[in-house]
Parts: sequence; C-alpha cells; structure tokens
Amino acid sequence: MTSLIDVIFLLLLFFMLSSTFSRFAEVELAAAGSGQASHPTTPAFLSLKPESLSLNGVVTDFQGIGPALVALRTNEEELTLVISLKTGVTAQRLTDVLATLRPLPSLRVMVLGAS
Repeated sequence: MTSLIDVIFLLLLFFMLSSTFSRFAEVELAAAGSGQASHPTTPAFLSLKPESLSLNGVVTDFQGIGPALVALRTNEEELTLVISLKTGVTAQRLTDVLATLRPLPSLRVMVLGAS
C-alpha cells in the first residue's frame, strides 16, 4: 500500500502545478486623505445602478462616460467624480466602471456607499 505522505505530496504537487498565481487585473484604491482643501469646481455625479448608470442625471453607457467627463472639464484642473452605488450593484460592475475611468487624465474618483 502507498503511504499517506506520498499521496499528500502528490496532491500538493498537482494543485501547485495546476494553479495560477498571477493577478489578472488590479484596481488601484487609495484611502481618503484628511485635511485636504475643498476643490473650487463642482464635482460630477455618477449614479451606478445594477442595470444602468447616469452622469449628472443623464442616462449613459460605459462608452459614453469618458467623452462626457472630458466635456465637463472646463480647464486643466483635476475633475472630481463622485460615484453613488445603488443597492444591488456588484463589485464587478464597479470594477468595470473604474477600469473605464482609468485612462482619463486628472480624474479624482470618490465612491460612496450603497444606498
């Protein structure tokens, strides 16, 4: 009979070789800073729902977020985007939105809790 330690070693070796240890995607998150001065510009407001999203009250889709935010920037200052999560929004949906916003320059994103 095969000893138990040999079986455990073979199972360990199998699972180690069949596993993937690389990360597929990362979303950079930063904690809120304290004592920062308020921004003089009015922030943009993105309402994220399970089935739709709206930017400043106008219903849009993932492809329309970038151009709409670029149009909202009046100068070269940093634009603040406040994302409000509605009940039922999954983490994957939020990640998709954040990945869409990643290439936009000088964009500060704040995520509010689900309401």
